Amino acid sequence: MSRLITGIAELVTNDPWAGDGSALGLLRDAAIVVDGDRIAWIGPAAQAPPADTRTDLGGRAVLPGFVDTHTHLVFAGDRSAEFAARMAGARYDGGGIAATVAATREASDARLRALLAGRIAELRAQGTTTVEIKSGYGLTVADELRALRLAREVTVETTFLGAHVVPAGAARDDYLALVTGEMLRACAPHARWTDVFCEPTSPHAFDGDEARCVLRAGAAAGLGLRVHGNQLSAGPGVALAVEFGAASVDHCTHLTDADVDALAAGTTVATLLPGVEFATRSPYPDARRLLDAGITVALATDCNPGTSYTSSIPLVIALAVREMRMTPAEALWAATAGGARALRRDDVGVLAPGRRADLTVLDAPSHLHLAYRPGVPIARALRPGR
Repeated sequence: MSRLITGIAELVTNDPWAGDGSALGLLRDAAIVVDGDRIAWIGPAAQAPPADTRTDLGGRAVLPGFVDTHTHLVFAGDRSAEFAARMAGARYDGGGIAATVAATREASDARLRALLAGRIAELRAQGTTTVEIKSGYGLTVADELRALRLAREVTVETTFLGAHVVPAGAARDDYLALVTGEMLRACAPHARWTDVFCEPTSPHAFDGDEARCVLRAGAAAGLGLRVHGNQLSAGPGVALAVEFGAASVDHCTHLTDADVDALAAGTTVATLLPGVEFATRSPYPDARRLLDAGITVALATDCNPGTSYTSSIPLVIALAVREMRMTPAEALWAATAGGARALRRDDVGVLAPGRRADLTVLDAPSHLHLAYRPGVPIARALRPGR
């Protein structure tokens, strides 16, 4: 069944050749024909071909579905008291992850599945159609494997994050051997990616040498690479990500000139997570510095119970515009096409014939309203994807 979607006041295609020549490729008074799960046609509404069914959006804006490339959605427990403590001045160092690990291990499969379904519904209701989900709250072979199996039920973008932190009571060398050995072998068939929290200033995370071992093992297992890097301080995370050709290095809050130069010369996407800075009272990343250097930037929520418990890409876009010196167009591109690049996907993030028909509709006439009306639920996924 083909479907004609018309009444689109502004269509964001992210294809400059399809629209006004800008990065967003804007089309006014547009229409889309969807056939199955793919886009069949895009153009002016007056030239739309016939279709089996017709939907009139009444002058709303349509965008590519948001691509959220960094989430930790498989978890149980509550860390709101930790958030309150940070608002009163407590410093974040990664130690609170242990509380989520304990609660997640204790939860049943049914409980975790129900919590995950609720969070996915929350994402879809705010316009996200593609989501990456990490493990990392199990830290045993069985619990990491369980997290990935549950995540795989709702997305193809699953990431093995056994190297999230060293669990309490474990010897660092022994745990590193487990993560790069038995745990990796068990989890690799259920993951597309592997990741490591590289943060030498945290006693809970992994230093540069340890992160190198994790990345080398993940690559040898055939997984794509991602890195948590440079969140708490300048460190080796960005350089390692670029050296290994990782698809993305996430956080990028504290960067040296050498880090910026390395990103500019490589293919690794810098994924910024301003929800973390909002929830930890930390300095925001300097997105303008990265963009001016020609670096591809993505935006994601980092939805997790400790440092960014939001599933809202529209909030992330508003923060990026207000706090990180991005224009509304740059922020929207980063949350759609930029996210697709961070996942090395060419079927999402852009609206064009042959691409996935993952659409988000705004109860507004323009994409500018995403940053203009923060906190207002104007975005929803019209065609949810995976």
